[in-house]
Amino acid sequence: MMAISRCFESLRSRSQPALIPFITAGDPDLATTAKALQVLDENGADLIELGVPYSDPLADGPVIQAAATRALAKGVKLDAVLELVSQVSPKLRSPIILFTYYNPIINRGIPTFLQQISQAGVSGLVVPDLPLEESEYLLQEAEKVGIEVILLVAPTSSSDRIAAIAKQSQGFIYLVSVTGVTGMRSQLATRVPELLTQLRQMTDKPIGVGFGISSPEQARQMIEWGADAAIVGSAFVKRLNTDNPESGLADIGQFCRDLKAAIEKPVTSNLG
Repeated sequence: MMAISRCFESLRSRSQPALIPFITAGDPDLATTAKALQVLDENGADLIELGVPYSDPLADGPVIQAAATRALAKGVKLDAVLELVSQVSPKLRSPIILFTYYNPIINRGIPTFLQQISQAGVSGLVVPDLPLEESEYLLQEAEKVGIEVILLVAPTSSSDRIAAIAKQSQGFIYLVSVTGVTGMRSQLATRVPELLTQLRQMTDKPIGVGFGISSPEQARQMIEWGADAAIVGSAFVKRLNTDNPESGLADIGQFCRDLKAAIEKPVTSNLG
């Protein structure tokens, strides 16, 4: 599986931004998740974020929370998710980023958890409730097994904290576009251009923007503002939540193509 940093290097060499869809593992079922990963990979995804169902997903909005609840009700657990990834990842071009909360990592033991996800074919890790101050050991252990840990920058972060997160984040920096949880929104936060400019002055690492992007137009706006990647979650999860899984798969395939086409158009950044 390609490293996240190498994926961004390849995209940058072609002056192309990245599209990063998010889906919840096990919703509507694990078989559909496996097919969904391949559909996204074949229809424009550059990296794919896969959420592990969790009982107390503090960073997730109602759409993703409901998806996690449905998956948990069907008995979907971490081991089943990793088994799925191990079967599907060799067929994918896109690196997989695992999205999970810190408690399951601690319960399994950080070195063990990281070894297991690496062996399954995971390339990156997002832990939304992991404070920067407690991330050093996870970052060190992840580097040993080739997992890149992506840290989140909140729109309320101070300049000093943004600089510290940018320095430590691996693969890319995940800029949260809004204060609050994930979810589809009709308008994007107006502070995103300012934050992107601020980050650009601190680092040359790629920057992905997520939380709240729900349309091709919004994804393109993020790229025009200077982001290296658009991260889209709830809009994909909602499309997969259907009584007809094949219809849901077709829907996310088309949506993925539409998003990719929107961000691939020639972009002139207005950030200078």
